[in-house]
Amino acid sequence: MAAKPKRSASAKTSAGSVLAPPAAKKPAVKLPPVDAKTLGQIVDLANRVADSAVKRRDPQLEIPARTLSNVRFNKARKIIEMGGQTNSRQLFNLSQAKSYMQTLLVATGCKALIDQQKSTSIRGLYYLLKHTIEGTREETFATQEECDPIIEDLEVTLQSLREELHVYASNRGGMVGPISLIDDGDEIDCSRMGSGGYSIPSIVEANVIKFKSCDAKFILHVEKDTVWRRFNEDKFWRKYNCLLTHGGGQPPRGVRRMLHRLHHELKLPIYCLLDNDPWGYYIYSVLKQGSINLAYESKRMAIPEAKFLGLRSRDYDRCQLSQSVQISLNDTDVKRAKQIAAYPWFAEKKAWQKEIAAMLTNGFKLEVESLISKDISYVTETYTPERIEEADWLD
Repeated sequence: MAAKPKRSASAKTSAGSVLAPPAAKKPAVKLPPVDAKTLGQIVDLANRVADSAVKRRDPQLEIPARTLSNVRFNKARKIIEMGGQTNSRQLFNLSQAKSYMQTLLVATGCKALIDQQKSTSIRGLYYLLKHTIEGTREETFATQEECDPIIEDLEVTLQSLREELHVYASNRGGMVGPISLIDDGDEIDCSRMGSGGYSIPSIVEANVIKFKSCDAKFILHVEKDTVWRRFNEDKFWRKYNCLLTHGGGQPPRGVRRMLHRLHHELKLPIYCLLDNDPWGYYIYSVLKQGSINLAYESKRMAIPEAKFLGLRSRDYDRCQLSQSVQISLNDTDVKRAKQIAAYPWFAEKKAWQKEIAAMLTNGFKLEVESLISKDISYVTETYTPERIEEADWLD
């Protein structure tokens, strides 16, 4: 029997190694400009910490204060802006050490995501970073509620959007109408998306979403999915050649960024159809002037030219609505309405002061859905077209 030939030394490898190609050094990934900028900011943050340690100084982070006292209304730009107040977060302060280390841990996680050109959800980042610290029984994060504010702290410290840190939230918002866009390489025709429309993603920056063509003349943004579905089913967007969007209530940042880009890049006016209540007023305020938590990003989210189309306090009489659609104001509603009336961007506007006062005098609030009591399509066939035609809105 012939002897088996001897295998060469190079062939003496495991079956797995034989099947797998030889390991090759991965070429360095060329980062998109926005990622290179964000990565540089994270590295600078780490370098400042390292420099403090080398110089035997107490390592600390200066976190901009995300409070009402640290924001101001820029009358010239008509947006909310963040002030210069900060809170120190020190490593050698027992009450701050954990949050200090959590901040650097989140920064490390975001750097890894950018390096790998991957993204994850807020929930995913929590699990990515959650572990028991070696030699202790201490967890890096006890709950996601402990992690989320740290992500926001890092955003404001780096002056970067969460999405630029490769962290996203779940999609909540939709769009339909005559626009085609490129979403991560795929062409999307938003006029052919069926009853559900195009789901606006959390990350809508120009390196992910590119506008290909658009024939719309304006954007109608409605508060809730239920109202949006009525407009979509009635093909309001086709009849009036517009884009129809919603944010599922308080619009998430992806929707706000999308509206901002559509308005500024495609020059589309935006009309907001929201409930006649303090919550509807607040949603309009956030869309128009920006929010306190994201005051540092108002320039990329706020749309000062947005118009409040309705619902209005006077619509109860003007539209001859029945008493059954009234929703009585509670103490929280009244308190919130007065707070909103005192906002600097509303305080000097007589029309808004009159509007809020009228709601308080009525003693009740109205939802856009109340118009259905007139007719199932009254809001799409009568109310909205008339308000736009008459330029009957609040600014």
